Amino acid sequence: MPQISIITPCYNSERFLEKTIQSVLNQTFTDWEWLITDDHSSDRSVEIINKTKDPRIKLTVVDKNGGAGQARNISLEKATGRYITFLDSDDYWEPQFLSEMIAFMKKENVELAYSNYSRCDENLIPAIGDFKADKEVTFDNLLKTCRLSLLSSMYDSQRVGKEFFPAGSKREDHVMWLNLLKKIPVGKPLPKTMAKYRMHAKSISRKKTNIMKDQYLVYKDHMKFSTLKSWYYTVNWAINGFMKYSKVFN
Repeated sequence: MPQISIITPCYNSERFLEKTIQSVLNQTFTDWEWLITDDHSSDRSVEIINKTKDPRIKLTVVDKNGGAGQARNISLEKATGRYITFLDSDDYWEPQFLSEMIAFMKKENVELAYSNYSRCDENLIPAIGDFKADKEVTFDNLLKTCRLSLLSSMYDSQRVGKEFFPAGSKREDHVMWLNLLKKIPVGKPLPKTMAKYRMHAKSISRKKTNIMKDQYLVYKDHMKFSTLKSWYYTVNWAINGFMKYSKVFN
């Protein structure tokens, strides 16, 4: 079995996919498998993936679009690596990402780690300051802001089990991390910039319409908090989110 399983959902990513693929192939750590689930793309995404003849890349193509969370879960079901990490089909890793992360986790003896990442425009040019991995993450502090990004985090499935993404949530990554942190005391920061995140002006994650409601449901429906407690954490999350992405604070 490979040491690391990389999980990627893909949907109509032909514009960026080749650079993402190259960033994985350029990794100095080579004992990995890459499980890509194409979520019924209508562009050349599947063709581009199939052009890369590497047995470590395992592509699943579904015949009905189910969203990124479901696509990740399909890949997670098939993952055999001890360490689980995520890379969306438009993002980018520095060549040492896997080697640095796995070495850090072994050195610190932790189940979860995350690194800095650059926040870039669609051409991978930095748009605002790097996101800093400067605090340990716990269940309690992750309630107020999601410091964990999928592209710069890794967890040890041998010690905590696989953590799947919930159905019916538009904030499925935050719910997944909260559920994982219920099992462990802390995730550790690796303060090195190891990845590049593309910030798309029209991406789902950047839309503000109904986002407060979606975040409220993280606490109310998935964490089973009271109404008052759910709104308390939603307001905290909103304030921290503004500071996270505002150029005033970056």
